[in-house]
Amino acid sequence: MKGSERPRWLLIGNSRWHWARPDPTAPSGLRVEHHPPSPEAPAPAELEHLLAWAAVGAVPAGVLPPERRLSLAAVPLAGLPPWLGIDRALAGWRAHCMAAGPVLVADAGTVLSLTWVDGAGRFRGGRLMAGAALQWRAMGAGTAGLPRGLEAHSGQDIPPEPWPQATDEAMRSGVLRGLAAAIGAAHLDAEREGGRCRLLLTGGDAAALLPLVRSAVGEGPAGEHHPDLVMEALAALRPLPRD
Repeated sequence: MKGSERPRWLLIGNSRWHWARPDPTAPSGLRVEHHPPSPEAPAPAELEHLLAWAAVGAVPAGVLPPERRLSLAAVPLAGLPPWLGIDRALAGWRAHCMAAGPVLVADAGTVLSLTWVDGAGRFRGGRLMAGAALQWRAMGAGTAGLPRGLEAHSGQDIPPEPWPQATDEAMRSGVLRGLAAAIGAAHLDAEREGGRCRLLLTGGDAAALLPLVRSAVGEGPAGEHHPDLVMEALAALRPLPRD
């Protein structure tokens, strides 16, 4: 079967489109690709073999089959408010299935979303704050003395020096360490209120934040990296058809 003919799933994010295909060699069982939004419609072969799609970002009119869109009502997580983003619902449900108990999901993308699910599989709430790229962009645009364009750099570049002297490195260090501290504080608050819970990180900046988060939360196992959490949930709720 050719690549364009393989079954696939799609999540339209705020800044990128995320495509997933079955791949038994991948740790998650999926091969996930991330692309900027395209002004052109997907090829007919891609849509023909599209099993399901969901969106938090802008959806191009008349392109994607509405009958294959996965709605919030299809996510079996209790207590979901009707305004919750489908990506947070998917991540929270998948994380709870994996944890088999209380879990906090930190999705470090365009926005850092923190989603708390209790041991009964009920959405308990969360927190939102600007992600790394948004913070760097805001600092560059809102001040005369700070560099612009920092958001174009990969979040994987963590300044090794905790107190950089160079301005761009100080911006990078401050934002990444601030996000990690926010995740660590949220995890502590969740455990104070609901008992011990696992902490799962996903999203584009998760790999960069993981070691900083582990430093922020102190001793003990904390922070697991699951880069394809949302796509795994989408694939699990709309699985491959049986032969």
